[in-house]
Amino acid sequence: MTSLPSGYEPKTFETRLYAEWEASGCFKPSGRGEPYAILLPPPNVTGTLHMGHAFQHTLMDALVRYHRMRGFDVLWQMGTDHAGIATEMVVGRNLALEGSGQTRDSLGREGFVAKVWEWKAQSGDTIERQMRRLGASGDWSRSTFTMDPQPSAAVVEAFVRWYEQGLIYRGQRLVNWDPVLKTAISDLEVENVEEDGFLWSIRYPLADGAAYEHVEVDADGNEVLRETRDYLIVATTRPETMLGDTAAMVHPEDPRYASLVGKQVELPLTGRRIPVIADDYVDRAFGTGVVKVTPAHDFNDYQVGVRHGLPLINLFTPVAALNDSAPEKYRGLDRYDARKAVLADLEDLGLLAETRPHKLQVPRGDRTGQVIEPYLTDQWFVKMDALAKRGLELVESGEVKFVPPNWVNTYRHWMENIQDWCISRQLWWGHRIPAWFDADGTCHVGRSEDEVRARHGLGAEVALNQDSDVLETWFSSQLWPFSTLGWPDEAAMAQRGFDRYLPSSVLVTGFDIIFFWVARMIMATDSFTGRVPFRDVYITGLIRDAQGQKMSKSKGNVLDPLDIIDGIALEDLVAKRTSGLMQPRLAERIEKATRKEFPDGIIAHGADALRFTIAALAGHGRDIKFDLGRAEGYKNFCNKLWNASRFVLMNTEGASFSGAPRPATDAEKWILARLAAVAAQAQEHFAAYRFDLLAQALYEFAWNEFCDWFVELAKPALGGDDAQAAASTRHTLLYVLESLLRLLHPLVPFVTEELWRQAAPRVGVEGDSISLRPYPLPGDFAGQGCAAAEADVEWLKSMVSALRRVRSELGVSPGKAVRLLLAAGTAQDRDRIERFASQLRFLLRLEAIEWLDAGADAPASATAIVGELKLLVPLEGLVDLDAERVRLDKEIKRVQAEIGKCNGKLGNATFVANAPAAVVEQERARLADWSTQLAGLQAQRERL
Repeated sequence: MTSLPSGYEPKTFETRLYAEWEASGCFKPSGRGEPYAILLPPPNVTGTLHMGHAFQHTLMDALVRYHRMRGFDVLWQMGTDHAGIATEMVVGRNLALEGSGQTRDSLGREGFVAKVWEWKAQSGDTIERQMRRLGASGDWSRSTFTMDPQPSAAVVEAFVRWYEQGLIYRGQRLVNWDPVLKTAISDLEVENVEEDGFLWSIRYPLADGAAYEHVEVDADGNEVLRETRDYLIVATTRPETMLGDTAAMVHPEDPRYASLVGKQVELPLTGRRIPVIADDYVDRAFGTGVVKVTPAHDFNDYQVGVRHGLPLINLFTPVAALNDSAPEKYRGLDRYDARKAVLADLEDLGLLAETRPHKLQVPRGDRTGQVIEPYLTDQWFVKMDALAKRGLELVESGEVKFVPPNWVNTYRHWMENIQDWCISRQLWWGHRIPAWFDADGTCHVGRSEDEVRARHGLGAEVALNQDSDVLETWFSSQLWPFSTLGWPDEAAMAQRGFDRYLPSSVLVTGFDIIFFWVARMIMATDSFTGRVPFRDVYITGLIRDAQGQKMSKSKGNVLDPLDIIDGIALEDLVAKRTSGLMQPRLAERIEKATRKEFPDGIIAHGADALRFTIAALAGHGRDIKFDLGRAEGYKNFCNKLWNASRFVLMNTEGASFSGAPRPATDAEKWILARLAAVAAQAQEHFAAYRFDLLAQALYEFAWNEFCDWFVELAKPALGGDDAQAAASTRHTLLYVLESLLRLLHPLVPFVTEELWRQAAPRVGVEGDSISLRPYPLPGDFAGQGCAAAEADVEWLKSMVSALRRVRSELGVSPGKAVRLLLAAGTAQDRDRIERFASQLRFLLRLEAIEWLDAGADAPASATAIVGELKLLVPLEGLVDLDAERVRLDKEIKRVQAEIGKCNGKLGNATFVANAPAAVVEQERARLADWSTQLAGLQAQRERL
């Protein structure tokens, strides 16, 4: 008897199988065949994996398993990212939770970095453990952390080379500054949020007794006010920054202020004078047509300041308090306290002309949620113009392809509007910038302090201090395609397969990091290696909850993939979601949402069910609504496969076959033809990254055609008197099952491995693991099916379905034998009835199959129509005739509705003209078939 347990319990074999796979070394590159490489977008060491990771990792694993089975030399490069800002935030929060009183600042740089390394060891292990539980078949022996020695050496080399080429420079520029993190952040890390605010109008007195005639007109051009003014009115949403103004600005073609250009105004509260300048940046129609210019605190004003040579006055400290450049009474005040004080003083001086509500876009950091300040500071930058031009050429020439291709437009827009990249961050965790300063502030860049001293002739008596800043995380991540392959160390490059695995085959990633990461990898890889990093970029959507909302802790709708795989009780789920630094109200909200969505907790679905769900949802160009109900459905699919395999194994006990079967029955020929067809579909869908269509095709074949129909159609042969048909059917059952398990393996590796180990020996297949067996291709099954057998079995299926529907609607128990009367039909129908009579009797519990004589009256019967053939089940002794009349009326309405649909399409001139001829012809054939059925049903209704 089969050793398979009666029930599908994934927890009994999934972890065992993974340990066996990893121990066998089958995840490592073989060194043989055509190379196929995938880079894992390295997860941040900031905690645990989320559903977005599970989604992308599943698709990558399906690709690497498929290509490994195709005989490719597969490398899935694993690793994790140090994630500077995010990791510092997590470790800072953990220190606060410990209650020890330790903080980042109290520990100092070395102490804090040591704490981060402790966290990395814990978090990195958790991430890899989660990936293993999901089934990720990557080469863990090559797993790389972005701050390991090799990638760190690559970072230093890249920095020095770009610096020597003049692409990296240091300068004082405005950057986005997070006053909580106390570091610069990129434009991509800033979210502009519309919020309610105020617009304040402030009087700036003209200096030296200057005045002008101010005129106002209404919408119709009628003059409503004329007066002489000795001040300008400037509107601002940030009055505290006026203390750093260095000009008032008007449009050069605005006649109202032409006489004032070149004059000066008294800047309120400061005792300074600033010039009135003209620049066409000003919108004459907005407000009074006069704007303040604060070059050190506004990106547009900075450009104006550069054009006009204006001084830059930085008002803020790194924590957004006013510094010594502000008037003494405001120094040390937080920016918002300073705003209140400035407005109060302006009011006292009679200089606050108006305050009114105003909608404005507020820049907030995507990690802290704090309002970001444009901040003047010394930073390191990469010149992007030439790099971006080349990066765009590589995509538009087709050397790098986006899937779906519409993402090229997004990529192009960003590359054509790119700005120089600020790569320095005021953090401690990360790759420290390889630059040293002497006592005079002279900067020296090199691969090490020793190299700097040797190159510039600096003896030990010259004190050098390394730049305290670190590089932005994306600087090291952009080198991932080749730093993981040993660059720039030639020995390491040879050992890790630089020439073999670069470029990689495909990058699977989300659209949200096209700018952060994808574009930068393309530019950097080309710049340093002369190659592209990958051939294809498959862009996935974002995982959302079942209602389409973004998953977030605050909404309480975040799912941990391991909870879905192994299950979790409600209490533990709530505890997980409310852990950490969280306000009590937020924790309460999360708990409420959790109890509503998962009143009984999350049951265990197993890794395969989650993986198949992800594949089925992975359509092109859209976000994914993840519903646990789908996962439950695909757990049932795994269970269906398990039970069908048990049936096959129990009915082939002691059997032994080899090679392909020689089908003796039409059912075998049909299923082998369908197997070849689904193998062709699988190959097509893998090539197009259509995981959703792949999952659909395999599901339909496995559930409907194999598990349901072929298993049913095999039973008459297995239980019949024809020994040859029985033996052939057993062979075909095993052969198709073994092939199906290989087809499914990239998507559901665990259950297919467990079942394959039972089935494979019975069809003479050798090997320790299904993952090392060849993937089925359509040519493997060529010539084993035929069109005639397919048509015959489709007819048989229609007969069985029609009569089962009749039995169901009549309420006839499955075990009760019934008579079947046949009328009309074609010569082919008569031939098929004769050939398939034994199968029909077995499958439908028929006590007799009889043809009505021509012209003979049929007894009161339940009727079904298959093509031109009428199927009649005499009702005497079976049902109430009134109930059958009701059933017939219902069936007639259903068929009439289908006829209406066909007529609607065929009556549409646009459809007939534009649809493919085969589609129009198919619709006409459907109409004819439905019409035949309707005539037969109506005739039967009349007889009743």
